[in-house]
Amino acid sequence: MKILEITNVDFSLRQFLLPLMRELRTSGHEVVGVCADGPLLADVRAEGFRVEIAPMARSFSPLAQFRAFISLVRLIRRERPDIVHAHMPISGLLARFAAKLCGVPRIAYTCHGFLFNQPGSWARRTLALVLEWLAGHITDIYLTVSQEEAADARRLHINPRAQAIGNGRDPEQFRPDNAARRRIRTAMDVPDGRVVIVAVSRLVRHKGYPELLAAMEHVPDAELWIVGDRLSSDHGAMLDPLFERGREQLGNRLRFLGYCTDVSAILAAADIFTLPSHFEGLPMSIIEAMLTSLPVVATDIRGPREQVVAEKTGLLVPPGAISPLARALERLVQNADLRHRMGHAGRIRAEHLFNERTILRRTVKLLTSF
Repeated sequence: MKILEITNVDFSLRQFLLPLMRELRTSGHEVVGVCADGPLLADVRAEGFRVEIAPMARSFSPLAQFRAFISLVRLIRRERPDIVHAHMPISGLLARFAAKLCGVPRIAYTCHGFLFNQPGSWARRTLALVLEWLAGHITDIYLTVSQEEAADARRLHINPRAQAIGNGRDPEQFRPDNAARRRIRTAMDVPDGRVVIVAVSRLVRHKGYPELLAAMEHVPDAELWIVGDRLSSDHGAMLDPLFERGREQLGNRLRFLGYCTDVSAILAAADIFTLPSHFEGLPMSIIEAMLTSLPVVATDIRGPREQVVAEKTGLLVPPGAISPLARALERLVQNADLRHRMGHAGRIRAEHLFNERTILRRTVKLLTSF
């Protein structure tokens, strides 16, 4: 079959959809990626995939979304796919409505987080719910990455057959690696006994960086590595002033590593992973950290609380709160045995629940079994 995998930006296609595209191709299907243009598409095309460009916009601008919708209609009519598989909130809405208009035989959607569950005005959240309800009723295969949002979709009558498919990463790629640990720490001049806390995410406010940097002022015996960058399509205030203050307060205990292609090695060089987000889907970064046997400090929100078992594989703290985050990090910094015990339990849990191969095979079966 011919399958269009449609998402918003190159980052999503490269980081989240490429493994599924590989699995679909291995299963004998023709796969075409569709998203806005960006430099990370070079990695996808280097593997022999065709990627078509659509002017996706991560905003509520009616004009921008109308342009994207018309572009998708033209693209789908030209490609005549058997399946359109849509991702992300806004691009997922546009792709499904365009697919229905074009008469695509099978319309699939994977929800990576509902807009109506995110902070925002009452009007915006209501509009998001109405649009999702409408799109849900034309969706043949309705998947979510988290259990809670599958339950939301059924409870709110968005789609009665919604089911959680989960997320996964490769346990062979993300694993404890003493050689990588020594290499990274030597290159960064970090003593082996120094406790390193690592955060991997886009550099946006809702990932909890204001709380994290403030909490680190109360965790004096560790340093923080921040891995990631801000996408050109990200909204909200720039965090440069916040990060400048962080440098002033933390000095050489704060390191910005930027966008990295060797995240597995960096995780292996760290001791604790943290993601104090305000909202999430089912974060890949937490799965990667768990597979690397790192204890996780995350917020008690949809997604992370399905991944982290409090007091067993990590610690959960309230979102937007500094003191509980600081106490959780300090507790792990001061207790190496607890770090190792939680990290080991996290690896076992991730291998069982978040194995990429298992998730991909299940997804391919759901998409292609007519």
